[in-house]
Amino acid sequence: MIKVVSSEEMRNIDRACVARGLPTRVLMENAGRAVAKETRRFLGSVKGKNIICLCGGGNNGGDGLVAARYLHEYGARVNVFLCSSRDAADDNLKLLVENGISYTDLTKTSSLDGFMQALGETDCVIDAVLGTGRSRPIEGLLKDVLITLKIEREKRSLIVVAVDLPSGMNADTGACDTACPTADLTVTLAFPKPGLFGYPGAEKVGKLVISNIGIPVELARNSKLELMDDEFAEYSLPHRPRTANKGTFGKVLIVAGSVNYTGAAFLACSGALRIGAGLVTLASARSLHHIIASRLAEATHLPLPESPPGYIAEEAAPMVNEACSRYSVILAGCGLAQMPSTAAFIRSLLSESLDIPCVLDADALNILSTAPNQLNSLPIQAILTPHPGEMSRLTGLTIAEIQADRIGTARNFARTWEKIIVLKGAHTVIASPDGQCRISPFANSVLATGGTGDVLAGIIAGLVAQGLSLFDAASLGVYLHGATGEHIYQKIGNAGILASDLLPELPVTIKEFRNQVT
Repeated sequence: MIKVVSSEEMRNIDRACVARGLPTRVLMENAGRAVAKETRRFLGSVKGKNIICLCGGGNNGGDGLVAARYLHEYGARVNVFLCSSRDAADDNLKLLVENGISYTDLTKTSSLDGFMQALGETDCVIDAVLGTGRSRPIEGLLKDVLITLKIEREKRSLIVVAVDLPSGMNADTGACDTACPTADLTVTLAFPKPGLFGYPGAEKVGKLVISNIGIPVELARNSKLELMDDEFAEYSLPHRPRTANKGTFGKVLIVAGSVNYTGAAFLACSGALRIGAGLVTLASARSLHHIIASRLAEATHLPLPESPPGYIAEEAAPMVNEACSRYSVILAGCGLAQMPSTAAFIRSLLSESLDIPCVLDADALNILSTAPNQLNSLPIQAILTPHPGEMSRLTGLTIAEIQADRIGTARNFARTWEKIIVLKGAHTVIASPDGQCRISPFANSVLATGGTGDVLAGIIAGLVAQGLSLFDAASLGVYLHGATGEHIYQKIGNAGILASDLLPELPVTIKEFRNQVT
């Protein structure tokens, strides 16, 4: 996995580099070269293309000056504009001039006419104006330059490449200044920053590339925030010995479905089966059994008392509790609805000291949200899988507050409730009570359709059944779910996809990761 570092952690890493004798000028040279190489790769070629490098006054601007030099070497026609004053003795400025590249200091011009004319004729802009240290609102010349860039990009197909992060984005939260431009490519340096996965910042990142610029990886070892990658998935998949039987891969008990939501039960059970669980049992209202069983041939069934018909009754709790002793994990909530009898059933079930882990989704969470203090005292090991609306009901925070700090929110309540939190959405966040946190790299509208959350809940439960820790099961489940969505997008596109389309594709995704290991 890839360590994700805050702006403060990055400053500490920079200081540690100096202490280790890694000069800033060397790291800056590496960074600028990386930006130029990734720009060339993104464009296919830069030879003969007009490229503007917008450079600020700090290290980010220095990276941009180095990138300008390499882009010139690659054959681009480079125009450099300084948006902040830089010392004329700056080594990178001197090297620029020595290589025959002129620059314009916008702080010493009376208008932006020259910049606007050049912008109208350029193919690509390198945004090296502001880096991770900016927190104040953008004003004055910087604002005028960035707004001008935004307007031009909206008018035509102008490629913008951001250095480290788009200028004006908060590196820690993803909050964006009104002047923050949208990038087509962001080359983040050494380690990604949390803001690249927060909102609205993530919408401005474009394609994200993480470039190694020579900073030792161990300098970020204390960071508890990580970005999941293929290597994590490859080595986290449960082992499947040739001599296995269905008991080897665990047994999942899924309490799901109601008269209006039979599909949720099918999708959750199918998710658990497709991820490789050995046995899946659906516990649902008795009158729904024949409806769901006709579609779900591979699962076994535990019909439950109901009241009214189609909804699980409170008296079903002891029956489910007793059954738990025969299973590895229980998943509850998908499509249960919130009838008073079902709500009483969930509260009664969860108030018991269940001996197996729980995955709580959808209506189980909605029921718990009516008495949020209960979460502080649930005597169970649990993974909670809320989307932002459910998280809002559970916490009392607005959806906007949650989305403004998804990582902080998930971490805070994982610690408060002592449960694993899976805060769903683009770049799903998985948080553990001990402060460990993982981010999904995937943001794909393929998964923005009803039922995909039920599939995810089943996947996570199936991985718990196969012996993964709760944190690893939640993390791997999210990753495989997102990777499967990416595969479907590549094959079909991002519209008209059904949650059930994930099911046959999931084993294909798993096979690809297993093949990478072997």
